[in-house]
Amino acid sequence: MKEIFLERYRRLGHELMGDERTRRAIRINTLLESREAVVGKLEARGAKLTPIPWLRDGLYIEGGESSAGASFEYLLGLYSIQEAAAQYPVEVLAPETGELVLDMCAAPGGKTTQVAAWMGNRGVVVAVDVRRDRLYALENNLERTGVENCVAYCADAGGLDYGGTLFDRILLDAPCSGNYVTDREWFKKRDIGDVEKNAMEQRRLLGTALGQLRQGGTLVYTTCSLEPEEDELNVQWLLENHDVKLSEINGPGCPALTEVFGRSLSPEVAKCRRFWPDETGTQGFFVAKVVKP
Repeated sequence: MKEIFLERYRRLGHELMGDERTRRAIRINTLLESREAVVGKLEARGAKLTPIPWLRDGLYIEGGESSAGASFEYLLGLYSIQEAAAQYPVEVLAPETGELVLDMCAAPGGKTTQVAAWMGNRGVVVAVDVRRDRLYALENNLERTGVENCVAYCADAGGLDYGGTLFDRILLDAPCSGNYVTDREWFKKRDIGDVEKNAMEQRRLLGTALGQLRQGGTLVYTTCSLEPEEDELNVQWLLENHDVKLSEINGPGCPALTEVFGRSLSPEVAKCRRFWPDETGTQGFFVAKVVKP
């Protein structure tokens, strides 16, 4: 399957090797301490930190007295280990103090705790995940990082009754095929059938999300997939089947594709952002910012 996927990427304009990797990244938890204070503590323990210019609280980390996931600062919740591209969707969502925010597929909680930090622990975050085993990790992360404005549910986000509640902002970090950058066995696990199945599930969740979003509200749809069926083609489906507008995202990566395997898409799709590993030095990622007029 490796060569099949790499040929697909070549057809989309990228000569990927299939062995690209991403650097270890962390996100400072400003709910508990300032970025400057945490950086000072980590540097005192021998860690080398490099700011990621397109992230508010993200840094690359190397070295140190202990591994990033075993330091006192990590255990105390002063930072989270979170891949650089995975931090970007919340930057695009930009939740504000006092808002009502839905995180539809929340576990293991990296983005949930990031949303809470942006909101300063004020307002409400509703976090939902269908898998009980993954929700334990979410609950642990909420406790470790001092999140106080979140309620978590074990449920299918696409079928949960929200009691007529409409949200100001919704994050749909959709279940997806993933990508090979963070999983060395990825090519052995995936086939095109997986991609197509995931794309259909993502459309179900997108439809639910729009039904729960207030007028003028923002939905950020994101995947860690390089496959256009789960990215641009789903956004094209949104434009064709729902009353939505896309907001342009200016940042890392490149504009999303508007030509996919011989099919022409709406020029509006280019407002979304695509992360190619050979360009960004991160895992593959896709981010769309959708507004409900």
